[in-house]
Amino acid sequence: MGWTLRDVPDQTGRTIVVTGANSGLGLETARTLAGRGAHVVLACRSSEKAEAARRGILGSHPRASLEVMPLDLANLSSVRVFGATFTGGHDRLDVLCNNAGVMALPRRETADGFEMQIGTNHLGHFALTGLLLPLLLRTPGSRVVTQSSGMHRIGRIRFEDLQGSTRYGRWAAYGQSKLANLLFAYELQRRLASFGAGTISVACHPGYAATELQFAGARMEGSTLMERIFELGNRLLAQDAASGALPMLYAATAADVRGGEYFGPDGMGELWGAPKRVVSNGRSRDTGVAARLWSASEELTRVRYEALAA
Repeated sequence: MGWTLRDVPDQTGRTIVVTGANSGLGLETARTLAGRGAHVVLACRSSEKAEAARRGILGSHPRASLEVMPLDLANLSSVRVFGATFTGGHDRLDVLCNNAGVMALPRRETADGFEMQIGTNHLGHFALTGLLLPLLLRTPGSRVVTQSSGMHRIGRIRFEDLQGSTRYGRWAAYGQSKLANLLFAYELQRRLASFGAGTISVACHPGYAATELQFAGARMEGSTLMERIFELGNRLLAQDAASGALPMLYAATAADVRGGEYFGPDGMGELWGAPKRVVSNGRSRDTGVAARLWSASEELTRVRYEALAA
């Protein structure tokens, strides 16, 4: 039998931030980490849903140490407030789980005018990580874990139209954002290693997990047919959210994890199963594209990783 929730090591004394912790993969990640003794910060856009998630986790683990903090990754002002509030109130950050995301939405824009998928999935997490990096660097053995997807394989970074304002396809935009997640995770690891930091950056993907993520785009468009298709797919093909959270939990806690690694399910097509090291495509390993995306992300978010340039 492969690695399971029972194999997550004791997390007592560790502080872990999980973005999008109110539902799906984020909720299951937070639930397990809190159950193993970590102080878990539920970083969520909806405080009401985050409070409901907190109560649910306490129902399973009455002694869990949980903290709710508002975070809207589609609003850089919210990201900055989160960064300042968190660093002002905590003296360590052992793991940052960049988990939250949106998928295959009709074209929408963030508060800062970014296309919603690249803005939330990549740029919001890029800014958040940069703002929390000084605290991560001060915490021995810290990690940044970034959630990608097997759909990174359809992605291209369209620098000429990064925001999809000229031509937009919702799945192409999703693939671009998930490719950006990997390019960021690998480039961050290269920069951390060059700096000689103890912090590492790793990536993961959940395979096909049954969550609410699949339904958002269909509901925005009012497509009952697509909702039913996704519901059928979840019922027949998907693993549950707790199983989908395993690659992130492994990347966040396993002792043998090394910087720059990528984890996903070990089953057919990496759709389900126990976590293992997997290989992303060649585009995700393009150091030239990664460096260009990094520069573009700094310009767009106005967050610069000055701690790695000291």
